[in-house]
Amino acid sequence: MPHIQIDYSPNLETRLDVAGLCRVLRDAAVETGILPLAGIRVRATACTHVVIADGNPDHAFLDISLRLRGGRSDQAKAEATARIFAAAEAYCAKVLETSSFLLSFEMRDIDPALSPKTSSIRRYLPGDAQ
Repeated sequence: MPHIQIDYSPNLETRLDVAGLCRVLRDAAVETGILPLAGIRVRATACTHVVIADGNPDHAFLDISLRLRGGRSDQAKAEATARIFAAAEAYCAKVLETSSFLLSFEMRDIDPALSPKTSSIRRYLPGDAQ
């Protein structure tokens, strides 16, 4: 049940296709082999109020947070982090090259005992995507 949350400065919307980034992150997550498609949720939220560094309104940020249930090895999580961040960095390369922009990523475990879940999504996915 990986949850990918993107928080970003609203001025980024004129520089980056955020919906496209959501798809890129979903695909990169699946490609890791440790994050099942049926559980992936990607959402992006423009932060209404931001102050970045010295307050220059041209500064922009995008912060990606991935939460997942425990049980994966540290090595698998490190490899997944590298793969997903590389996909985000490649997607954001033009923004990084042409403007003041901060990109960050964090993966963290959710304690399964404290995070109950239920879902019917698998019933609605094609057989090979379950």
